[in-house]
Amino acid sequence: MTHPPSVALVEGEPGIGKTTLVHAAAQAVQAERTILLGHCHQLREPFPYGPVFEALRDLMDRLPGPGRLNPVTGALRGHLPELTDVLPAAPAPLTDPGAERHRLFRAVHELLAAAGSTVLVVEDLHWADDGTQDLLRFLRRRPPEGLSLVLTYRRQDLPATGLPLGSSYRHSPVATSVVISLEPLDAHDVGTLAATLLGRPGLPPAFVARLHERTSGIPFLVEEVVRSLGDDRRPEALERAGVPRLLREWMTERLAGLSPAALATVRAAAVLRLPVGEPQLAAVAGDAGGLVEALRFGVLHEYPAGRYGFRHALAQEAVYDTIPGPDRRLAHERAVATLAAADPPPLVQLTFHARRSGDTAAWLRYGAAAAARAAAMGDTPLAVEVLEEMLADPELPGSEQVALVLTLGRLALAGLSYPRVIRLLRHLLSDDRLPRDLRGEARLSLGLMLFGQGGDVVAGRTAILAAVEELGDRPLAARGLAALAMPGWGAESLPTREKWMARAEELVATADDAELEAAVRGNRAALAMSVGSPEAAGLAATLPATDPSAAVRRQVARAYCNLYDLTAMLGRYAEAEEYGRLVRTLAEETGAFFPAHLAHGVTLRIELMTGRWDGLAARATAAIEAMEESPVAAMEAHFVLGRLAMASGEWAEAAARLRAAGLDDPDARYLPLVLAAWGGFIELLLARGEPARAVAETGRAVARLSATGLWVWGDQVVPPAVSALLQAGRVAEATELVSRFAEGTRGETAPSAAAAVELARGTIETAAVRHEAAAAHFALARVKYAAMPQPYAAARAGEAEAGARLAMGDRAAAAAALAEAAERFAALGATRDAARCRHELRGFGVATPAVRRRAAGVLSPREREVARLVALGRTNKEIAEVLFLSRRTVETHVAALLRKLGVRSRTEIVVPAEDPAGTTGH
Repeated sequence: MTHPPSVALVEGEPGIGKTTLVHAAAQAVQAERTILLGHCHQLREPFPYGPVFEALRDLMDRLPGPGRLNPVTGALRGHLPELTDVLPAAPAPLTDPGAERHRLFRAVHELLAAAGSTVLVVEDLHWADDGTQDLLRFLRRRPPEGLSLVLTYRRQDLPATGLPLGSSYRHSPVATSVVISLEPLDAHDVGTLAATLLGRPGLPPAFVARLHERTSGIPFLVEEVVRSLGDDRRPEALERAGVPRLLREWMTERLAGLSPAALATVRAAAVLRLPVGEPQLAAVAGDAGGLVEALRFGVLHEYPAGRYGFRHALAQEAVYDTIPGPDRRLAHERAVATLAAADPPPLVQLTFHARRSGDTAAWLRYGAAAAARAAAMGDTPLAVEVLEEMLADPELPGSEQVALVLTLGRLALAGLSYPRVIRLLRHLLSDDRLPRDLRGEARLSLGLMLFGQGGDVVAGRTAILAAVEELGDRPLAARGLAALAMPGWGAESLPTREKWMARAEELVATADDAELEAAVRGNRAALAMSVGSPEAAGLAATLPATDPSAAVRRQVARAYCNLYDLTAMLGRYAEAEEYGRLVRTLAEETGAFFPAHLAHGVTLRIELMTGRWDGLAARATAAIEAMEESPVAAMEAHFVLGRLAMASGEWAEAAARLRAAGLDDPDARYLPLVLAAWGGFIELLLARGEPARAVAETGRAVARLSATGLWVWGDQVVPPAVSALLQAGRVAEATELVSRFAEGTRGETAPSAAAAVELARGTIETAAVRHEAAAAHFALARVKYAAMPQPYAAARAGEAEAGARLAMGDRAAAAAALAEAAERFAALGATRDAARCRHELRGFGVATPAVRRRAAGVLSPREREVARLVALGRTNKEIAEVLFLSRRTVETHVAALLRKLGVRSRTEIVVPAEDPAGTTGH
């Protein structure tokens, strides 16, 4: 707080002292700095940025006069009516939601900058909405010069990502940054705290030991327990009561000293749960006179903007448990009446209070409205949470379950919390009394969820086919038909897909349903992109990305995700990057978390293909852990790790990862990725000297590719398949495959397939001993791969070109091409490929670049490669095969490693950090 700009994250479990620490620090600097307080709440409404706006309302006396603020701050007029007198006029709305959002963030930044020396404290970040997280991330990256940003949160209560701001925390380069993790007190500190609270030093050791054991060192509980004990210092007092009971007794003790009016106010606050204004408290309490007394007794706490509530949720729960049942019900009734008059009404809170008041009709009405509002504002997780809580309630009437489950099913298609929803849909479908049209709708949601989030393609497609039959001519059947038309799943031919899509378009034309229309149009654009059709980009441009409905934009986000994936598969990376940007923006705005997860996997694949390998293995491994609930999305990361393992010669790892990328069940996985993994597996088998298995896998892969008719997806599998067939002497079959591949991709905008055609043709020419023609094809492939870019594939093509030129007798050109390929491989980190090229260079008399003399104890690049493989448990024979060295050379390297690293056994060898001095060669 004393060295702005600064960012401090304070984390710890409930009662650990986060608020106490932050408020003490704020008091220490409040004479020279403005303190702004905002709070996130557990029962939040879908009101993005609310905690920050709550804090900014107190800036009135700290801002320059009218006309002196940056004009962009006018964007806050509708959010901060308290500052209307000083804020500039509101600017005209922007049509791009992303731009509007960015302008709002800039406005907050400029307002804080104008306020000068300011401390912005946002408490309980674990309950923050996505919008607040985004705004705080924006402020954290480049805070105003005078701002100190302080955020508190409970790590165990963070969302599934486990990240306080929704993404990994990186220190701002322009701000002082610190993360403070508060831990429970040890026994000595518990004794010190208890003695301070009691004003009596030297407490009995037995008492302190028991107090520490009972409270687990949580400062809040130590304080509450000690104060509830009175003068009793005996350990027996702690033995007789557990922590929850002591807390309840303390609250009962405090409540007993209150007047009836104050007690009614405290109980009203317990019923309302969240800090509220004095009018709301008075309305629920039925008496406005007890607030001051409750504050004076320390039972209630004053929050900014004239709101009052409990300092801790445990205190609120303890008071709530003391209220007799009939009184609780009446208080909840009054809470409903009071909150319903607000504009807009807090629907999530109304749902809670209506349920506890026993008004089932109001509970159902408010719950459905709360879910609808949250979904409309893009807060899909909140909408799903509300509906799931209602469905889990044993008092929910059976007649209401169907509508709620169907609504939940539609919303959950965009999210990640699908296992429970799948169970609910299956339970619903088990009721034979369910009408046919509702059965079709439920089965469609089930099929789409199994098909997408669950990764169970066979069960998902079966359910969708049945749903389409049950829905008949209802427009909703178009959603299922459009999903079936996507050629990445299932074995149907392209004409069948086109027939399904045409029927979907016929059905959707009969309905006035913008969401359904967006879903079908998005799949039509994806189908066109699947075959590399030039019309795909035009279809994508017509998608309603700026539609006011979040539901419609969620469908567009899903479509953009498909287009992101498909353009990447085709090798159109610049176009893919734009679709990736669009899907991330829309997914963030609308709560479409599943498309966002899928897009992250596509990003990893693009990084692999375009040569961005630095740190890629770590990113892919982290993605698999983060995507535990999304197995389909994790397949991309497995594919990336499989290809990286192949490039470094880790055969077992490569095989396992490629199987996890779709080869474990290729008929039920995403075909483009399966084919890419199949190509890698065929290469792996050839590299391991298993040509018979490679030919068998080639037969399966080519049959699957041929059945779809989508030859543009053969870029990764056809070249290795041709190599496998040629090694088996099946020249005619290999030639026919290349001919079909070339014909099937002619005229399509698929750069990766076009490059692969040239690579495969060069392989055919090599087998026919037409080396000049082979060199020309390989050179063209190299140029095409480099242009996309696919640097690894370009290096592979360059290596093949070198082989052809060597066979022509042009040793100089061959050496130059091979040296260039070796350098490209080495730059990427493709250890085995680089070693193979160097080995080939040595084989026909061309020296490899020399390694600069290194200091004693410093490993050479070759020694580092050997160390990495030793650390992975490879034998000397296996290392020799990977690095194309003799076993004696490997033994020499291992001996040098033992000496340089100062270890006695190869089991102690680890790869040291990179040498900062670098190298000049290999």
